Amino acid sequence: MAVNKKNIMTRYFFVILIMALIGVAIVVKAGVTMFAERQYWQDVADRFVKENVTVKPNRGNIISSDGKLMASSLPEYRIYMDFMSGEKDEKRRKKDQARRDSILKANMDSICIGLHKIFPDKSAAQFKAHLQKGRQAKSRNYLIYPKRISYIQYKEVKRLPVFCLNRYKGGFKELAYNQRKKPFGSLAARTLGDVYADTAQGAKNGIELAFDTILKGRDGLTHRQKVMNKYLNIVDVAPIDGCDLITTIDVGMQDICEKALVDKLKELNATVGVVVLMEVTTGEVKAISGGRGAKTANLTLNRATNVPRQPGSTFKVISSFAPALDTCGATLGSVYYDAPYTVGTKTFRNWYSGGYQGYSSIRDGIIYSMNIVAVRCMMETVTPQLGVEYAKNFGITTLTSSDYNAATALGGLTEGVTNLELTSAFATIANQGMYTEPIFFTKIIDRNGKVLINNEPETRRVLKDSTAFLLTDALKDSMIGNRKFARPGAGPGSTSTRAKLENMSCAGKSGTTTGNNDIWFVGFTPYYTAGIWSGYDLNQKLSSHTEGTSYHKDIWRKIMTRVHEGMSDPGFTVPDSVETASICRKSGKLAIPGVCDHDPRGNAIYTEYFAKGTVPTESCNVHTTVTVCAESGMLPTEFCPEKISRVCITLPAGETGETDDSYFAIPGYCPIHGSTSTVLPSESDATSPTVPYGPGYITVPDAPPTVPTVPENIGPGFSD
Repeated sequence: MAVNKKNIMTRYFFVILIMALIGVAIVVKAGVTMFAERQYWQDVADRFVKENVTVKPNRGNIISSDGKLMASSLPEYRIYMDFMSGEKDEKRRKKDQARRDSILKANMDSICIGLHKIFPDKSAAQFKAHLQKGRQAKSRNYLIYPKRISYIQYKEVKRLPVFCLNRYKGGFKELAYNQRKKPFGSLAARTLGDVYADTAQGAKNGIELAFDTILKGRDGLTHRQKVMNKYLNIVDVAPIDGCDLITTIDVGMQDICEKALVDKLKELNATVGVVVLMEVTTGEVKAISGGRGAKTANLTLNRATNVPRQPGSTFKVISSFAPALDTCGATLGSVYYDAPYTVGTKTFRNWYSGGYQGYSSIRDGIIYSMNIVAVRCMMETVTPQLGVEYAKNFGITTLTSSDYNAATALGGLTEGVTNLELTSAFATIANQGMYTEPIFFTKIIDRNGKVLINNEPETRRVLKDSTAFLLTDALKDSMIGNRKFARPGAGPGSTSTRAKLENMSCAGKSGTTTGNNDIWFVGFTPYYTAGIWSGYDLNQKLSSHTEGTSYHKDIWRKIMTRVHEGMSDPGFTVPDSVETASICRKSGKLAIPGVCDHDPRGNAIYTEYFAKGTVPTESCNVHTTVTVCAESGMLPTEFCPEKISRVCITLPAGETGETDDSYFAIPGYCPIHGSTSTVLPSESDATSPTVPYGPGYITVPDAPPTVPTVPENIGPGFSD
């Protein structure tokens, strides 16, 4: 019989083709198993291979002070369908498969309509076609919906026919994922922080990292044991879920702060800003924001708590004026001579260009942010060592031994300060001198609702209540439109009027560093203290397109106005430890009626607050009544036909610079009336000054016996 080679080759070809197709199918199935179904089969392997299995606990929730959920470990799910029976006995498997198919067919429409209601992006018909395709494929792990679903959606799916049965009867099964969710999105994102996708790595930053040990709970442990031909998970150590953290953050206030900050910075195309809002009496941080800068550069960065910046003039109150009033016997009326001032090789100047002002009080130094007053107060009354000690008591932790110098009075620090610590320092003043440590949480609660920790902040007295009120009153005046007592147009104005609130009593201090690299405003009301900083991370100068160095005051005003809406204004209470007295603003001593109120610039008498026992007992020694020639206005000679009295200013010994007070110093002698002429002095009168009395004239020549003696005392804070 002849062999048909053609038929043999044809058969051989078909055999090879079938084997190739089977090989391709095997490769495809392997690919699906390795990638699409990888997690499922890994879980199956874990269930049947591992002797001991770690059970992860649920991470605790982060809750706002007003009870809103800010961060939670909410589970997400992928849902699958096993269309095939898992019975090993063939007869039982066929019977179980028939049952499965029967109930699935009977409930298919109800299932698909229900799925459409839960997931409206797919129609009931699409779901039906999808499920029928899975059944035809006899899939054991068929993905019902392509996306992860929430816990609420999962519970709704579990109510549907067939899906409500256990996986062995109905075939429905799920794969759970534990995801950290923030219901308010980016609100307080930097403050809350983040956790790693791999929960075993813990938290990355923020509150999540600071309280990671409390939030993450404790792992459990199980092992697999075969009981009656079935493997059961036996719990050896039960997992302990993480505790819930009740924070001090108020969602509404956080939203107000972030929106006001970001909106203003976007409007100006400015760089970054920081806001800290604290409750005065409790130390609770109600809002904290460290934006607008992008988070991509450093995810751990929170400029409010981690980044020290130079505080500028805000630090005058903390390091110089507070200790002077509290410990060193100074009062708000104590005066320092505002004139060119040098310490070592460093010469200090004021921030304004209107010239030096002469005698200026601590109140003036606060209201008008006078650099020379702050530096002289520290160097002549306080000392840098005491100033640094007080700043540390206020809660400033970034100071070093290099800060024992005059520049500390103006906020020229080695490291700088953080917004959080500077805001809490001003909250100490607002809280009648009691420092309250800023806190971010009030309670830690376990999953059974039991309170494990009540967070009580550390408190300590830093200032007397009288000192705190005196500072508050001066800071309040800095937000009111005042002009320093001086010649018209010569005195500086209040520095914080742009931040003034219309609906609440307020007090505060602005600060700007040399070169306009940092701008600050820290202020408070009877209820809250807020600190604003703006600048660049790389310490660059703020440019003119950002409205100069005042836009941060607009942010502060907008935030605090919104926060205090609907609240009553109790004002700042005057403590019993404070009294008032009328003093001269140029000497800080008791005013002399008829003299101090006849200063050439106006009435220099005003009512000042004093801590009880510190009201001055001496009378003004700066204003003096001098007899002058009625025609020249200078000290008279014996030939001046008419003489009158006028009030002049006695200048400190050794001060030769031009100031607002030097314009009204005791003049020289009349150059008009001499022994031979009533127009010009004679040659024998050559010792009399020929320079007329006028602006800047301060020289006082030797007086003849007929001239009244000029007082030599120059007032508080000075020495020859």
